[in-house]
Amino acid sequence: MSDILKALSDEGVSIWLDDISRERLRSGNLEQLVKDKHVVGVTSNPTIFAKALSKGSAYDDQVRDLAVRGVDVEEASRAITTYDIRWGCDVLRPVYDRTDGLDGRVSLEVDPRLAKDTEKTVAEAKALWWMVDRPNLFIKIPATEEGLPAITAALAEGISVNVTLIFSLERYGKVIDAFFEGLEKARANGHDLPTIASVASFFVSRVDTEIDKRLDKIGSEDAKKLRSKAGLANARLAYALYEEKFGTDRWKALKDAGARPQRPLWASTGVKDPNLADTLYVDELVAPGTVNTMPEATLEAEADHGQVRGDTVRGAYDDARAHMAALKDVGVDYDDVVRVLEEEGVEKFAASWKELLGSIDGELKDKSA
Repeated sequence: MSDILKALSDEGVSIWLDDISRERLRSGNLEQLVKDKHVVGVTSNPTIFAKALSKGSAYDDQVRDLAVRGVDVEEASRAITTYDIRWGCDVLRPVYDRTDGLDGRVSLEVDPRLAKDTEKTVAEAKALWWMVDRPNLFIKIPATEEGLPAITAALAEGISVNVTLIFSLERYGKVIDAFFEGLEKARANGHDLPTIASVASFFVSRVDTEIDKRLDKIGSEDAKKLRSKAGLANARLAYALYEEKFGTDRWKALKDAGARPQRPLWASTGVKDPNLADTLYVDELVAPGTVNTMPEATLEAEADHGQVRGDTVRGAYDDARAHMAALKDVGVDYDDVVRVLEEEGVEKFAASWKELLGSIDGELKDKSA
């Protein structure tokens, strides 16, 4: 059953799980997925934590202790999330050691309510990095305009960063530039570049969801033919940009100093449209040096009936450009699409964070009663 996932790994795609919970850790499920399903990394986000806390009793003992200590809800949220991430880092540590730090990574997101505040994002990133205290941690920072200098500042401090909520090609180019600048500053600050890692999380299915909605509204036959292809086209062009940027002299100088490239990570790879193949955003985004972070349902679907056909990205650049041009011709405003997606992405994660804080606050009050 794991042969398909091995084939995917052999093509240079690192398989990460887009989920974490205390129950998954306590039951040994994560360790089993690493062993049996070629999982070599984990991503988390506020929605995942809110969902985890709402189920079962795995967090009860820790919440009770926090309530007894009179810890406020903000600090309690950090204590609860960093506990899971630290444990996840320990489970993945053998992978980190085996791959010389390439994989075995676990991501923890900065409070998304800070997405428009550079200074607070940097301060929170430093605090979370210190609290987890594991070399295989990634701090997730959103790719908002205000997030870009925060990405640079965190990297300059020697903090490994997962840049999240990337939708547009223009913004992705700025993310890579922020990465380069961060490493240049880290080097000037005396940090050892091989110890600093980064991925850039380029979202896929949400692009199709938003663009398909607009194509359906346009309603023409030409528009209908373009449905459910933009997510892949956008991601493939992101990989083309990755190849271009990491072929420059600026990168070569960093590479010669021991720097690792910032790998493209395909995020939002769970298929939302039931009319599409449930492995679409895995099978069609195979390229060397990438990460695909999958919800467990997508991981299981890929293991069961995925179709790994070699590189499905680099030979498709011309078709991807043609598709994006066709979208423009029928009246889809790409710049507006990615603007809306970024705003919605920040809002959704902020709403999940508030939900998480509300759940923790309720639990603290119950346990202290």
